[in-house]
Amino acid sequence: MAADPLDALRLTLMQDLLPVGLAVVERARKGGPREVMAAFDGSSPDPLGTLREEGEPAATQLRAGLDNLQPGLGNPVVKVEVRDVPFQTAQPAAQSVEQPQEDAAELQAALVRIGSRLAELERRLAAAPRAHAAGPISYGRESAPGVGSGFDDRSAAGRR
Repeated sequence: MAADPLDALRLTLMQDLLPVGLAVVERARKGGPREVMAAFDGSSPDPLGTLREEGEPAATQLRAGLDNLQPGLGNPVVKVEVRDVPFQTAQPAAQSVEQPQEDAAELQAALVRIGSRLAELERRLAAAPRAHAAGPISYGRESAPGVGSGFDDRSAAGRR
């Protein structure tokens, strides 16, 4: 957990209390105080855990929204300790000596395959017509369908 008490409090609020609070609010919205008290009727051995599970999806969405406003606001950054672990050079007895050579051969084959595909892509790009070279790249998700996407959509525009 965080060393700073305020960070620790904020982390507890976001991870533990927020889901429970959102579940209580949702139960109150749906069924009023009776629905809220139903969580504590004794049918569940861990009523707070049940509420935490119920509220976790809404809490996850809320934390993601807070992170969109300011990164780290909804999902607080937790300080961690990083240390160097020494590398072990001894190989397990089950691994054969030929394994690194096989890995190198697979890697070399994959690199050759990638290189040939890149060469083919470059060849196709060089041979492609330059009709839309000056315009922006379009992936068909503009606000006005057909604008900059390479197809004529005049008939659809007339129907709108």
